[in-house]
Amino acid sequence: MTCSAQMHTKIADSVERLADRKKKLYAKHYTLNADSGFTMIELMVVVVVVSLFALMAQMHLFGLLRKSTFKAQVQELVSTMQMAASAAGESDRRYEVIIDIPAQGYLLREITNPDLSQVFEEEIIVEDVFSENCRVAYVLFDDGDSTSEDRAKFRAGHSGWQYGGKIVLLDEKEQPYSIVVNRLNRMITLEQGDVGLLGPKTKDEVPF
Repeated sequence: MTCSAQMHTKIADSVERLADRKKKLYAKHYTLNADSGFTMIELMVVVVVVSLFALMAQMHLFGLLRKSTFKAQVQELVSTMQMAASAAGESDRRYEVIIDIPAQGYLLREITNPDLSQVFEEEIIVEDVFSENCRVAYVLFDDGDSTSEDRAKFRAGHSGWQYGGKIVLLDEKEQPYSIVVNRLNRMITLEQGDVGLLGPKTKDEVPF
């Protein structure tokens, strides 16, 4: 009987040890799974953050490259002048695009003061400068006035541009492009080359 009791005790101890080992193995397995899941979440978060930073850097770089190209800068100026003409045509307000040749830049402002020589900070709508691969050579107005060393001003009102003309810009290869301002139809066009302006015709040139 004593031997049988001892045998039962050993069997019970073995079963208990097996149960404890099973619990430990299960707990260890569960901990590993939990740790693995947490690590995977961390990894996903890191990948997402890095991807966002990479996308932001790419967009910033693309914006800089786009802005630095000659055609992009010229198109920005064309859009600015179109904005002035459209805004003036749809209201009774007056706008002015100032081409600053010495500073190689330009600005668009809404005229709010009778003294046109002063530009107030609150009037400025757009202000920008050209990069090294885009340079303003000169500005010629349709009344014959021109400048290559001063500021040139295009004013737009409800009835259209006060003066038309052209803005001649040079790219990195010194090739000219002309932004033509037509005061009759308010059109702003970009043309390759230093184009001529249409002046008033004499009576001999008119066929009727």
